[in-house]
Formats: sequence, C-alpha cells, structure tokens
Amino acid sequence: MKGVVLAGGTGSRLSPLTKITNKHLLPIYDKPMIFYPIETLVDAGITEILVVTGGKNAGDFLRLLANGKQFGLRHLNYAYQEGEGGIAEALALAEHFADGESIIVILGDNIIEGSIKDAVEAFKKQEHGAKILLKQVPDAERFGVAEMEGDKIVGIEEKPRRPKSNFAVTGFYMYDASVFEKVKTLKPSQRGELEITDVNNAYIDEGTMTYSFLEGWWTDAGTFESLLRAGNLVADSKKQKVTKA
Repeated sequence: MKGVVLAGGTGSRLSPLTKITNKHLLPIYDKPMIFYPIETLVDAGITEILVVTGGKNAGDFLRLLANGKQFGLRHLNYAYQEGEGGIAEALALAEHFADGESIIVILGDNIIEGSIKDAVEAFKKQEHGAKILLKQVPDAERFGVAEMEGDKIVGIEEKPRRPKSNFAVTGFYMYDASVFEKVKTLKPSQRGELEITDVNNAYIDEGTMTYSFLEGWWTDAGTFESLLRAGNLVADSKKQKVTKA
C-alpha cells in the first residue's frame, strides 16, 4: 500500500501568509505543516510516499524534505499539479505512482493526535473498495458530512447547510486501484473542480465503502483559526507527554 500527500492549492484563506510560500510549509508549533501527514503515514507503516504540490513554491518542498531521510525513508516521490482543479484532480496525478496498488491519501493540512495504523491494517484486509475516517464534530457544516442509516454510510454531502449527521469526513481516504477510473468519470462541480466527495459517493453507490472513527483530536489548518488551533493542540500534546514522562 502506498501513500499520497496532497499539498497543492493556493491557500488563499491564509493570505497574506501564502503570498510568499505554500500553505503546507507554514509552521504548526515546531514543525512545518507538511511534516505531520508524512509522519502519520510512516507511523502507519507506509514507506512509499508521493507528495503532490503546485504553485510557485513547489521547489521549496524538495529543499525541505529532500529524499525523506529525516522520516526514516529511503526515497520521496513528487508530482506537480498545474492550476486549481481540485482534490480529485490532484489525486489523478498519483496513478502512475500507484501502479495498480491500493493507496491512502491524506490532505496535507490535516493533523491528528492519534494514529491511523489500525484503520490502514483493516483496509488491507478488504478485497476491494474504499475506507474513510469519520470524526464527530460540533460544526459539521464546514465539512463533507456522512449520511448514515444504522451503521452504514448511504451518502456524503459537501458542506451542507443542514447536516444530516455530525460525522465529518476527515481528510484521510483509502482507495483500491479503481479510484483512478472513477476520477476519470467525474465532471467539474460548480466550483469548477473535481470533488473528492464525488469519488467517495461513487464507492458508496457500488456498496464498497467502509469507515472507521478517528481517535483523539483532529483538525485541518486551512484558516487562521484552524492554523492557530492546530499549533495549540500540538503544543498541548507535547506538554502532556513531557509531564507524563
């Protein structure tokens, strides 16, 4: 199983910070943001990783991450997304890298307290399909929201005004090799982008989507508020570890 970190986009909600650098290179407490998703993958046993980036500062990723030695990796792969075509378009750039294997995709601004190792191991036992990670949140309207019937996901709605549940779809997606064919069938949304929610709903429609619940805290870091929250959460976690030690 291979890992893909999506770290493109303009980061317009974090302007003017992102006028001079990519959002995913901004600091979250004591590390650049991009470190966290890579460390999450490595913790889950994923050693073949592709970083998809874009914009004017893509070269900075290579200078910062190099071949991934600081993460215990022998090699890091890179791909470049031209323009703003959405998450699913960025995912499509990983087809050659995946080479027929299953993949786990992480949005580069998603940061968690715990581990996704158990979810990854569970997905490896699936013969085919996809798995997403859900988190109960008080502000579900900010995210893709899972509509549930009993213990089954029957649909995902993107940023609904009236959420049908409080289970947000976090930025962690596990897919079999059919994901790339699904992406090729997508049509741009009203935003002019290929939406990852449409990919997930395609798996739901064919009855092959599973899910797990994410343990511990989870946050994105795409706004000033969530960037600050992410830094504070990481700082508090480190202080707690020092206290326990």
